[in-house]
Amino acid sequence: EAERFQELMVNMVVSLGLGMMFIFLVLASLYGSFITPVTIMSVIPLAGVGAFLALFITRSSFDLFSMIGCVMLMGLATKNSILLVDFTLERMREGVNRFDALLQAGEARLRPIIMTSLALIAGMVPVAIGLNEASKSRTSLGIVVIGGTISSTILTLVVIPAVFLYVDRFQEWFLKLYHRVFGEDKFVVE
Repeated sequence: EAERFQELMVNMVVSLGLGMMFIFLVLASLYGSFITPVTIMSVIPLAGVGAFLALFITRSSFDLFSMIGCVMLMGLATKNSILLVDFTLERMREGVNRFDALLQAGEARLRPIIMTSLALIAGMVPVAIGLNEASKSRTSLGIVVIGGTISSTILTLVVIPAVFLYVDRFQEWFLKLYHRVFGEDKFVVE
């Protein structure tokens, strides 16, 4: 039994790693950048903190269902970041400066973020309560998803704009350095 659980833990860590890699690759292809997905994916640890805090508060164990909830939470937590970052980038393409674009994104996307998070939490409450004996074993899945969604929703609205400012400044600096070192005129073939 212990060997099987250890093998299960290894498989879950591999699936978490593959899930993060696929999320990163999809976001990198979507935004055409390897730096912007870092901003979006920085919410995953914030969701993990909420998930483990919820397990601690409810005195639930970290079992198979809570591991599945953690894998599910990775995709759910990045949803809010995508809403903010995508709206911000859209405003920046229209000529709005970085800070004002973040403020507009926070104002415009606050209601959709809260509504989708509340709908997800309401859908997971029956799973977390475990009304009969058959569903009692799956309560940790609901607890992990609810705790992670609450923490990621609250912290997304505060942390992601700050991370976006730093990462976007770094990307701007890096592109200037890249163009200074590898200017287009050095690669012209005659």
